[in-house]
Amino acid sequence: MKLQNIIILTLLFLLSCTSKSQEKQPSAEKARIADIDSLKPYPELKKETLERKEAFRDAYNSSKNSERQDSILTEAQNYLLSVSDDFFRSWYNTPWTFHGHSQTPKEGSIACGYFITTTLRDMGFNIPRIKWAQQTSEYMIKKITTDVKRFRQKPMIDVINYIKTKGEGLYIVGLDCHVGYIYYQNGSMSFVHANYYRPKIGVMSEPMTGRNPLNDSKYRVIGKIFDKEMVRNWILNTSYSE
Repeated sequence: MKLQNIIILTLLFLLSCTSKSQEKQPSAEKARIADIDSLKPYPELKKETLERKEAFRDAYNSSKNSERQDSILTEAQNYLLSVSDDFFRSWYNTPWTFHGHSQTPKEGSIACGYFITTTLRDMGFNIPRIKWAQQTSEYMIKKITTDVKRFRQKPMIDVINYIKTKGEGLYIVGLDCHVGYIYYQNGSMSFVHANYYRPKIGVMSEPMTGRNPLNDSKYRVIGKIFDKEMVRNWILNTSYSE
């Protein structure tokens, strides 16, 4: 009888601790939703980004020496890396479909290539959104950067170590039949994409490893973007060819 009482009391204690833990720590899902809900409305985000772009352009054009212009480019690089995360998070939970080409977060659906070109365009890059979205991922990557690395039949740890050596920033990664971003900032690396593995959720951020297209792909081509030439093109609104 005493043993039964001890077991019952132990179970009640464990349940109580679990309940208190759940009360104190919101679920990851609730935290993710709250994070998305805290974002500015997408039109406002685009407007503010374009206003910053114009301010950078005015400062760049009025600068009389290359050293000052280089400093402006560095500042713009940091800004784009920071604000790009807001653009990505705005698109979270937009469903994926093969032919999806929505231009509004959480309305309709979006395919992986269109997610890349739409977010870049909405940040203010003068790119052919439709044409690039319909090409192979490597085509798009080579259009905006010369900093390209290819991996064939290599383990993910090789990819992760390579990105660590390249440093924090934003990367586009093309896979066997998919494309997405690798976002690396504050020591954290994540794969951001319109996920055809989970089409109802669609756009999301997830770990580099695990069951996802990045980890499962046999071929990976990676280009680091937002270099100074690309940022200069953004500031001056230079158009990219198809």
